[in-house]
Amino acid sequence: MRKNNSSPKSGDSRGAKGKRGNSASDKPNLGKGGPKKGSTFTENRKNVAKGKKLNSPNTEFGKEEGTFSKKKFSNNERGFKTKPDANKSYSKFKSSKLKSEEFNLGAEFAAPRENKGGFKRRPLKKSREFDGTTAKTASTKNPSVLAESGIRLNKFIANSGICSRREADVFIEQGVVKVNGTIVTELGYRVQPGDDVQFDGKHIRPEKPVYLLLNKPKDYLTSMSDDRGRKTVMNLIKDACKERVFPVGRLDRNTMGLLLFTNDGELADKLMHPRKSIKKIYMAELNKNLKEEHIDALRNGIMLEDGFFKPDVVEYVVEKGKIEKAKIGVEIHSGRNRIVRRMFEHFGYQVVKLDRVMYGGLTKKNLLRGKWRFLTDSEIAHLKML
Repeated sequence: MRKNNSSPKSGDSRGAKGKRGNSASDKPNLGKGGPKKGSTFTENRKNVAKGKKLNSPNTEFGKEEGTFSKKKFSNNERGFKTKPDANKSYSKFKSSKLKSEEFNLGAEFAAPRENKGGFKRRPLKKSREFDGTTAKTASTKNPSVLAESGIRLNKFIANSGICSRREADVFIEQGVVKVNGTIVTELGYRVQPGDDVQFDGKHIRPEKPVYLLLNKPKDYLTSMSDDRGRKTVMNLIKDACKERVFPVGRLDRNTMGLLLFTNDGELADKLMHPRKSIKKIYMAELNKNLKEEHIDALRNGIMLEDGFFKPDVVEYVVEKGKIEKAKIGVEIHSGRNRIVRRMFEHFGYQVVKLDRVMYGGLTKKNLLRGKWRFLTDSEIAHLKML
């Protein structure tokens, strides 16, 4: 029972919950005229306003209901312990006496076993069981994992230098391709090491990718062969490599300049696709000077028989500080047939000489007419990034 002369904490006008509110004698007796001057209650209010400590912090009221401070909170009635037991160890790493039963959490939340070196991660298992089934890791020999290895059939054919991937998909659907003697029409089929692949009855295998650049001279056809016996670009690179390569795109018989060869069907299809719009620069020499009104019309775009066309850049060539109006530099991204010649013929000009001096960032620097060279690794990487 609390003594009558004890007072509650300052500012607690409602009083504490519990026993004090059950008895009228537990309330402080303030009298008719309010608290007397010099009483503990009045002094506590003044001390609180000045930021000082209370005069009676250790009264029985505080012991009975709970003491509040900045450092700790204790409520003995609820049974919470505020001081650790001296006979027990609460170390996070070395204690083996801390059991889940002390907190009534059940055996499934029991603390890990004692480890002299502290807690360590459990080693990863090679397989785990879920609902009675075992999920094996990729390191094990699983048929589903092996199915994801190998190379796709269309890419295998493209790497063999026969055609592009898109064309290979058409041949696969038509039943032209066999794997280990069986016709395969599944586009997503993967070829495993050791498989025998036949295309139109002939055994094929992927070749080493080859990329070479030719500075094409005049009077050569851009084709693999000619039934009329005319010269083709293949005659110029016949001794370049043992792999079967083919030209990427076309150049007219009388057009000179850069021509790319490769057996990488995927890259060839990418460079020739209209959506890629590979940058090309030509040097055109006309039979007469190009009028300024015509060059302005080309810059604004013209309507040809196969649609509207606008070159990216059209400029006069400057040689030795002098403007040569019969020599025009043209930059385009279009791959339409004979587009440079036709744009000048639209105004009545004839192209006497046409030279492609740049193709997809490749130049003919140090490459003589009729000669070829292999691309560098950086040039190959650049083409694949286009």
